[in-house]
Amino acid sequence: MIDLDDVDRAMLRALSLDGGLSAGELGRRFGLSQPAAWRRIKRLEDAGVLAGRQVDVDRTALGFGVTVFLGVKLATKGRVSLEDFERAVVAIPEVQVVQHVLGLFDYRLRVVARDIADFERVLRRRVMTLPGVGQVEANVLLTEERRPGPIG
Repeated sequence: MIDLDDVDRAMLRALSLDGGLSAGELGRRFGLSQPAAWRRIKRLEDAGVLAGRQVDVDRTALGFGVTVFLGVKLATKGRVSLEDFERAVVAIPEVQVVQHVLGLFDYRLRVVARDIADFERVLRRRVMTLPGVGQVEANVLLTEERRPGPIG
């Protein structure tokens, strides 16, 4: 656990919205020198609070206009089937996120496709043929609002 002051929290909020901000820009925004802002960023990275900076790729601009969340319930459960499923599902390029969850389903997948017909192809030829797949439920994403979430 790391103690965060108001400037640390403000920097985290700014970085969560734009991970490409430089230490110089953060310093200007929050009244710090570039080296002081860099030291704060380094401290947050060393403490594991900042675990990397991500680029937000516009999937629609790349031709992937459909996002579907799949709930997957395995037909058989056990260490071997979990590992087999995970190893196989991460090899599917359209599967962007794999979450092992507790509840009705065993996994939650975020799948992108060019359109509904392309999604059906991915579902039939790739997802449904994965080892251990039993029940699958699909939810098509209509809109999404991203928020940085609570910061300390």
